[in-house]
Amino acid sequence: MISPRLALVSLAYRVRSDGFLDTQRGMEHARPGVLGYFGRLAVDCSFVSQIEITPQSVKSAVDAAVAAFSAATSLAELKKAKTEHLGEKSALSLLNATMRDVSAESKAQAGKLMGEAKGQVVSACGARESELAASEEATRLAAEALDLSSLGARRPHGARHPLTMLMEDMADVFVAMGWEIAEGPELEHEWFNFDALNFDEDHPARALQDTFFIEPIERHLLLRTHTSPVQIRSLLSRQLPVYVVAPGRVYRTDELDATHTPVFHQIEGIAIDKGLTMAHLRGTLEHLARSMFGEDAKIRLRANYFPFTEPSAELDIWHPTFTGGARWIEWGGCGMVNRNVLLAAGIDPDVYQGFAFGMGIERTLMFRNNVADMRDMVEGDVRFSQQFGMVV
Repeated sequence: MISPRLALVSLAYRVRSDGFLDTQRGMEHARPGVLGYFGRLAVDCSFVSQIEITPQSVKSAVDAAVAAFSAATSLAELKKAKTEHLGEKSALSLLNATMRDVSAESKAQAGKLMGEAKGQVVSACGARESELAASEEATRLAAEALDLSSLGARRPHGARHPLTMLMEDMADVFVAMGWEIAEGPELEHEWFNFDALNFDEDHPARALQDTFFIEPIERHLLLRTHTSPVQIRSLLSRQLPVYVVAPGRVYRTDELDATHTPVFHQIEGIAIDKGLTMAHLRGTLEHLARSMFGEDAKIRLRANYFPFTEPSAELDIWHPTFTGGARWIEWGGCGMVNRNVLLAAGIDPDVYQGFAFGMGIERTLMFRNNVADMRDMVEGDVRFSQQFGMVV
């Protein structure tokens, strides 16, 4: 029976034919039949404490480690050899553990011997690791080589997102009427997003639970909640009259569900000229509705309140295929531009009048193509886009 005190020890040793282990300073009995210069030896733990640091034992450990590293044919094998010859149970580690038993006058010499040995083993391991890494990389590159003269592999095509195409279609409707397309920053200043649009300081939309403000709050920067700031920037930078439509991405602190998403798209328009009325607004929106939903499309305006228009109205679209039966569905908001908004842009409201409107692109796509869940638009599944082809 092998005693529980037995340990597997990697060390340099010489076993004589008479069954004794030959060391520099003494003879310890070894298990019968074990012969060789280096290997795994089951020995009594009391023997481990009697291993001594000698040039011969250290050299044997180094030679065995270097040989094991040289024999490794892959990084995985090298890692295993490294554990065996540099790990806690390696010959070098066991020899190093006997440093506490070395006499004071011999400790410096023994320490130098062990340090040099450890350096040789580490250097040999690193060199072999570099060789194997270079070899494996060369093998991998050879396997990945491309034959440029061969026939290319056919891959399925992607598709443009229907929101992008729909936004362009809606913009084209206004370009055909002579309007301009305008863009603006998505990281906006609070003045353009709220103050210039006649929002009161205590308006709920300014609350942190409705708007993404950028820290520090004192800088008054936010992610725009609508594309209306582009209208203000257009009024400040263009000569009158102005007919501008602004499609783009907007942000609100909504939870993602079937009908809401914190990041969505809007298209908003503003017209400033002399003599504009609600009749011009209705005619513009009717033309847009028929362009989007067909010649039979119908709209209606319901009185409502928005701080940037007066009078204001909700824009409804007749939805003949709505689940549960045909009905009017809210599409957007509109109205005549508030005098305070014109004054903020430096426009005389007694000379110029205008109208403004806005609606969601996602909402338009849901009505037009019977998309039931808004989450399908943002999950990035190419199959959703492919069903629309190149035309929405």
